[in-house]
Amino acid sequence: MYHVTSRKAEEFIDHGEIQETLAYADAHKEDAVLISSILRKAKEGKGLDHREASVLLACTLPDKNEEILNMAKKIKEDYYGNRIVLFAPLYLSNYCINGCTYCPYHGKNKTIPRVKLTQDQIRAEVMALQDMGHKRLAIESGEHPIYNPIAYILESIDTIYSIKHKNGAIRRVNVNIAATTVEEYKMLHDAGIGTYILFQETYHKESYEQLHPTGPKSDYAYHTEAMDRAMEGGIDDVGLGVLFGLEKYRYEFAGLLMHAEHLEATFGVGPHTISVPRICPAEDIDLNAFTDAIADDTFAKIIACIRIAVPYTGMIISTRESAKMRARALDLGISQISGGSRTSVGGYTTEERPEDTVQFDVSDRRSLDEVMKWLMELGYVPSFCTACYREGRTGDRFMALCKAKQIQNCCLPNALLTLKEYLSDYASPATQIEGERIIKQFMPQVTNPVARDTLANRLTLIEQGERDFRF
Repeated sequence: MYHVTSRKAEEFIDHGEIQETLAYADAHKEDAVLISSILRKAKEGKGLDHREASVLLACTLPDKNEEILNMAKKIKEDYYGNRIVLFAPLYLSNYCINGCTYCPYHGKNKTIPRVKLTQDQIRAEVMALQDMGHKRLAIESGEHPIYNPIAYILESIDTIYSIKHKNGAIRRVNVNIAATTVEEYKMLHDAGIGTYILFQETYHKESYEQLHPTGPKSDYAYHTEAMDRAMEGGIDDVGLGVLFGLEKYRYEFAGLLMHAEHLEATFGVGPHTISVPRICPAEDIDLNAFTDAIADDTFAKIIACIRIAVPYTGMIISTRESAKMRARALDLGISQISGGSRTSVGGYTTEERPEDTVQFDVSDRRSLDEVMKWLMELGYVPSFCTACYREGRTGDRFMALCKAKQIQNCCLPNALLTLKEYLSDYASPATQIEGERIIKQFMPQVTNPVARDTLANRLTLIEQGERDFRF
């Protein structure tokens, strides 16, 4: 039975409820009256439940689909403005004991070199990332009790935070590691992480068990209930995601929103971020085995419907996607992207991209500076801001501001400050010109005169060599 506040995975992600939702959506995909009423509700910016959003995703009416896309754009602007947050993944180790059939790190893959970074190697990787201009990282690691225990992850986080190289500093470390215990989530919280990220991969239990035949990750319930344990451990910013293409996308969409509803109903705060990766080529992975891959137009509509359904959450797209697809996704709801990413272990300290330890193929291979300039040419404000984490605006405190559309009062000036730091320390001449234009363009949008004067003063201080201001 479906029970949104249950602590059992099979009850808050109830298969029967999803099946009924999909049947309801199919029955009403051309119901213009119902779809119009759902869109009127969505226009209020308070979100939709999984059944309402599933009707929009199933909709086949061209005029209504156009309205859905336009509404997603408007909601994105209302909540997040023109800011786009930048981050980079840092792969620590590809040792893994799981048998995930879609990931080249699976334990039975004997062709991939296994690599685990030492703390000295992590320092070198972090300095390379700092020299690009990055301020926030998402650390990634395979699951292995001997090679990648929690002690190694904690030591690595401490190492990352300790490195001050030239004007560089990693101000926030987000963590994407395997499901673990409440006690270990408490350790991660105490280590000062930002968001704990864990992709469900698929919410379809039968498919999940087939895709994860061996290893700790094969336990569907333990994996699906991980965010509950993270919240119990004090981590109030968590990031959800599925790997689109493993199962029927409408099933995954409904399950993803049900998970968000569960966190909101149970803990009073929904996901801080939702990621939307699609399955893509990788070593030792046969894409022909995955018949549910989705086309670009479908992918774009999924992004739009997620943005409408959970307007408060940040949405992330990686370098799996092409520059063209990422531009389209930014317009429809994405608020965070990676830039200059390497998906191999030790990839940032080598001039040539190492391809033998990559987790997935990178489509967008541009440098961070190229991505920064591209974003500004599209009219966005690139941001390296980590102020909310460090000012305690996390969990329900962040959500309260975001839902009231007040978070921009902090975010825009903070974005402009971090952009100015990037321009001063790392940008190419062409990117500097574009960045100064963006700062001048967006300064008037800081409407509070005291805040605007403070911002102007701090921008001058950054030119004089001071760093790390925040509202």
